[in-house]
Amino acid sequence: MQDLLFKFKLNLTFKRGIFTNDLFCIIIKVFIEKRGILSLNQLPRLVQSFLDAVREYNAIFQLEHGRPLCCLTRTYGCQQNENDTEKLNGMLQEMGFLFTDYPEEADLILFNTCAVREHAEQKVYGHLGALMPLKRRNSALKIALCGCMVQQEQAAEEIFRKYRQVDLVFGPHAMERFPENLYRVLTGNKRVFDLKPGTGNLTEGLPIRREDKIRAWVTVMSGCNNFCTYCIVPYVRGREKSRSPTEVFREVERLIRQGYKDITLLGQNVNSYCKDRRDGCDFADLLRQINQMDGDYRIRFMTSHPKDASEKLFDTIAECEHIAKHIHLPFQSGSDRILERMNRRYTREQYLEKIAYARRNIPGVTFTSDVIVGFPSETEEDFQQTLSLIEEVGFDGLYTFLYSPRTGTPAAAMEDQILPEIQKERFARLTDLQTRLSLLRNEEYLGRTVPVLILGPDPKQPGGLTGRTDGNKIVQISDCSAPAGFWVPVRIEKASNWALCGSAVKNWNESKGGNKYES
Repeated sequence: MQDLLFKFKLNLTFKRGIFTNDLFCIIIKVFIEKRGILSLNQLPRLVQSFLDAVREYNAIFQLEHGRPLCCLTRTYGCQQNENDTEKLNGMLQEMGFLFTDYPEEADLILFNTCAVREHAEQKVYGHLGALMPLKRRNSALKIALCGCMVQQEQAAEEIFRKYRQVDLVFGPHAMERFPENLYRVLTGNKRVFDLKPGTGNLTEGLPIRREDKIRAWVTVMSGCNNFCTYCIVPYVRGREKSRSPTEVFREVERLIRQGYKDITLLGQNVNSYCKDRRDGCDFADLLRQINQMDGDYRIRFMTSHPKDASEKLFDTIAECEHIAKHIHLPFQSGSDRILERMNRRYTREQYLEKIAYARRNIPGVTFTSDVIVGFPSETEEDFQQTLSLIEEVGFDGLYTFLYSPRTGTPAAAMEDQILPEIQKERFARLTDLQTRLSLLRNEEYLGRTVPVLILGPDPKQPGGLTGRTDGNKIVQISDCSAPAGFWVPVRIEKASNWALCGSAVKNWNESKGGNKYES
């Protein structure tokens, strides 16, 4: 029935031009609702209807041009954006698009944007400007922006006014409406801006196109309720929304069956998982239940908020064989005064107690973290407290950021903004310290043999392989022929601040059951 309706519409559109594009979108929604196809938990059926519509459009395009439509997608920002792009690519593939890395070959260029820092936004604006000559040469080219950046009112207004070459703009809440909005752009020759707030539900069943065959991202929740004063995420991604445990189990189980070895559970604050639901399941429970699945795999997760990182979570990591012994726990500042201004809702002492508990109970655990340098009113004393916390914990690695004001956040309106030259000088001291500490941590592995998951060829070492340990250490491996996806014992011979280097144990053989090493 749906196919007949779409063919009827397409015939009218292309042969007689009777219906307007907007009117058709209304008609198909009403049709589906009246036929009982759509309910709150059946939204993907509406998505599928517009996937079918664009695929029909693409089929006609191919008849006329001898090829299907081609797209280029780029992602800026966090792993959750990467996972969102995989879903957008899945929908594009379902709609018959081919993929390219060259803008000149694309009929659609899609940027999935980030709003966490100003630098990421400026990169997007720069790339948009670079596309202007291409758009002049090819007026049929469609340019689309999505993600957190465009959900900000001031960014959306700037794109609308200054970047007329952009045809489609939609925020994180409109993922499931991408096929519908793309259909409007392709058939209506009008710009579409879809920045409506979300429904509060996460859409299940969207197709997904994963490039990596060893590692996979699985979003377990979206949004954030913490409202840290520097962070734009709650304003652009909304409040916390958790997927049901059943849906998460199904996706992870499917990935394990498909041979994925390294699966990362994603959320702005995974430790708040299911607090918005009544499933009787928290994040530690979710990890325990996933751990019961048969297979050769590791489960990672990010990001955790220290105020919600419980002893129950650390005990779960210690007791579950499939949960990686690596914890990413952002501390942001070592000063209680700055932590309070950030609205982080924990103290330096509480953070250090959590690190100590995890270290006592999880053998071999590694720690990474996030830190912001130059938050408003940060004094030299505040900064010294951050440096001392870094030394006391001895992180394996840090993601370090200069404070970047985000319009609409409380911190952007605070007095005593730190001068850029002071920020940069402190940043340099911090990175020098962490470089030294990372090297010391990695040198502890010298002479040891550790299991390493092979990820593939090493781009920095011709003929070599690269992989990761259970503790998320990068390892460069020489003299090894193991295929990607196999765990290989590697003797560590060299260490730098960012990676380990070593050789595979001799006499490696592939056996029917998986990895096998003979001494």
